[in-house]
Amino acid sequence: MPPALDTRRITVNDVDFTYLACGDTGPLALCLHGFPDSAHTWRHLLPVLAEAGYRAVAPFQRGYAPTAVPADGRFQTAALALDAIGFHEALGAGEPGVIIGHDWGAPATSGAAVHAPERWSKVVTMAVPPGPALGAAFLTVPAQLKRSWYMFFFQHPLADLVVPADDLAFIDRLWADWSPGHDGAEDVAHVKDCLRDPAHLAAAIGYYRATLGEGYKDPGLEDLQVACGGVPSQPTLYLHGRTDGCIGVEVAEMARAMVTPNVTIEVVEGAGHFLQIEQPDIVNARILEFLA
Repeated sequence: MPPALDTRRITVNDVDFTYLACGDTGPLALCLHGFPDSAHTWRHLLPVLAEAGYRAVAPFQRGYAPTAVPADGRFQTAALALDAIGFHEALGAGEPGVIIGHDWGAPATSGAAVHAPERWSKVVTMAVPPGPALGAAFLTVPAQLKRSWYMFFFQHPLADLVVPADDLAFIDRLWADWSPGHDGAEDVAHVKDCLRDPAHLAAAIGYYRATLGEGYKDPGLEDLQVACGGVPSQPTLYLHGRTDGCIGVEVAEMARAMVTPNVTIEVVEGAGHFLQIEQPDIVNARILEFLA
């Protein structure tokens, strides 16, 4: 039997976090989810990491219930990276860990790895390439601008009415579009539990408003924010689903020319945006091989 997942709580950067944990010894393996997702997205990977000797941890990101909505109102990517650094400070036992991020968790992972390289020995990101490829795609790949319509829609107050309507049916549609052919009902149910409360949903949308709109940006995090768009110096594995309907595979291919030689970019066949859920055996095996 694989080791069981525990639900635990901790305060990091004055935010009360809930996180899933598997294993109590070994280097920290910190897994960061994105939108619209939850810590449960790592339910297949955490036990595998624990069996490989890691203390595997996956927080519900700031604002995603049952983690608290942060009183400081910080939802920029740098705040997520700062939380990752705080988790290592609290749980890393003073030794380098590994950090793994998907979607929003990917640039947060890059930011933590670039800003605090001594804390992380290896880096894995998924679904959002490290470096400038996504920004470049907005300017050069019209299909990607179309795929990213929701990011711009979230800047409008109408989103506050549309997204929660009909028990967050908007989220069902995103999962269907982003991972075509995959039955995401189990994970969508977890996501809705995280975001059904209006304050928590506002927090999740706040990530986008802090990035593209008028959301609060803490000037004290400016350097860390820049780091989130950087390329880690550690050995880095980037995985992208072949049929990703959120960020097209051509963006991953563009990224190959925009990263340093320490970064390995691979496309996972038979997977869309939520590749760690759609192809867990393939993704888990590749991550373990890379970490070894």
